[in-house]
Amino acid sequence: MAQVDTAETGQGGLRRDTGAGTWHAGIRRAIRIGSRPGPWKRGLVLAALALLLGLFMLLHAKIPNRIGNLGSLVETLLPWLGLFIPVLLAGALWRRSASAVVALLLPVMVWLNLFGGLLGDKSHPGGDLTVASHNVGAGNPDPAGTARDLAASGADVLALEEITPQAKPLYEEGLAKAYPYHTVQGTVGLWSKLPLSDTRPVDIKLDFGPLADIKMDSTRALRTTAATDQGPLAVYVAHLGSARVYPRAGFWTDSRDRSAQALGKAIAAEQNERVVLLGDLNGTTDDRAFADITSQLRSAQDAAGNGFGFTWPAKFPVVRIDQILVRGVEPESSWSLPATGSDHLPVAAGISW
Repeated sequence: MAQVDTAETGQGGLRRDTGAGTWHAGIRRAIRIGSRPGPWKRGLVLAALALLLGLFMLLHAKIPNRIGNLGSLVETLLPWLGLFIPVLLAGALWRRSASAVVALLLPVMVWLNLFGGLLGDKSHPGGDLTVASHNVGAGNPDPAGTARDLAASGADVLALEEITPQAKPLYEEGLAKAYPYHTVQGTVGLWSKLPLSDTRPVDIKLDFGPLADIKMDSTRALRTTAATDQGPLAVYVAHLGSARVYPRAGFWTDSRDRSAQALGKAIAAEQNERVVLLGDLNGTTDDRAFADITSQLRSAQDAAGNGFGFTWPAKFPVVRIDQILVRGVEPESSWSLPATGSDHLPVAAGISW
């Protein structure tokens, strides 16, 4: 009997010990839960990064260009900053951070305000005139094939940039049947189904071509008048200076910015109310460097395109540096044409009066 009583007492002791252990474990668990940061306190670093991203996009025009043209570089790549949003969202969900999720509303709203209008198709059928532009590439291995492709595009007015002396006869021959009128000034040219008049070069303050260390004809812009059924249309073709990214110097745009200012002055002096600018501007219309141009002309892609319309590099386009800008006419549609032998995609737009 004594042994049994001891066992019972021991069992009772075990039960009492187990109850005490459970009570202590519950206290420890409550302390851990109480000391654990809540959903609004978790992921504060992610929340701060989200707010900084939103402010970076919202205030991009305030980013100075004094150091490596950082402001222009950010504006050139501005749409791609949106890629950081899903990355931060994944981090916020992994951390179960309510503060980070809420903070992400700022960059989302800013990005949609800047580029949401480009997500849909704003094109309309029809158009009185189709205009197109293509940097055909100085290193294009098949100028004749490029000419055939462009002739089949159906454009009424076709601008070419980066025409080399060797390739010029091939473009003239390949486009002659489709376009009875044409003019070539230096490295830029215009082929047209409509009569052209008052053609002249435009000085955009350039001495070197788009390829580093290769001097080309300094004329890289022209102005002409196309005779339409609705009256004269001033057409500018331009290939602005190159932009380069260097490890030490940053985003080098001196040549391009100088030519953009000169072109802006030429357009400001234009007397014709209807103007179309076709060309490779070596930059996006978001870049502040083109303010003198974009304050006078509007982008056909922004007004009537489908998506962002990236054009360079042709194999995997990430920026739209080939532009069609207009004044006094209504863009109905804007699109990119299939790739040719160039490192740029051709662009086209339908316009109405």
